[in-house]
Amino acid sequence: MGARGTITGAATALLLTAGLLGPAAGATGVAADVDSAASTTVVVNKLRPLDPVDYVPADLRRVRAERLEVRAATAFDGLVRAAKRDGVNVVPISGYRSYAQQASLYDSYVRQYGQEVADTIAARPGHSEHQTGLAMDVGNASGVCALQDCFEGTPVGAWVADHAAEHGFVIRYPEGAEHVTGYAYEPWHLRYVGPGLAEELADRAAAEGPVAGTLEDYFGLPAAPDYAAG
Repeated sequence: MGARGTITGAATALLLTAGLLGPAAGATGVAADVDSAASTTVVVNKLRPLDPVDYVPADLRRVRAERLEVRAATAFDGLVRAAKRDGVNVVPISGYRSYAQQASLYDSYVRQYGQEVADTIAARPGHSEHQTGLAMDVGNASGVCALQDCFEGTPVGAWVADHAAEHGFVIRYPEGAEHVTGYAYEPWHLRYVGPGLAEELADRAAAEGPVAGTLEDYFGLPAAPDYAAG
């Protein structure tokens, strides 16, 4: 966890308000709130659980059969429309998941694959980006390569790789950054961070490699390949 990892969300807010603690800065030195669960730049990983761990976004909006936090939902609608103009049909597969839903999913993976493998393909409850309402797994209408690496070569996979950043989304778990993010490559997992930051991360990844496009690297946070002991 980062230097502020042991400070509670409430304490962090008080210190920020008092000017005694500055928010994290990215590569450009621009301040961002990486700790507050409701922030579009919150960094959630194996070392950085949500605070509170059972956090529920205040404003969720329906996106077909799924839900997203309202800012992400608005941006996702724009992404879908833009893709349709290019003849590509982006299908939402999995958006917001509650703490309880994530616990059920994670436990099912543990039963199927064992904990070691489960920890590479699903977050433990309280550590999931889906719980923020800012993440959406996407797929093709045909269902081809759904939630598989081969998704990157499908129409939707190729389109989001090229255009998601224009709408404020990044591929959060890129290939080649598994040792930083802690998760296997997921070309279908889109995370809303806002257009400016998303495009900057995409540019960094293109110029310097996938690690440079991760939130951990951008904000100078520790890599999170594993959960903290205990």
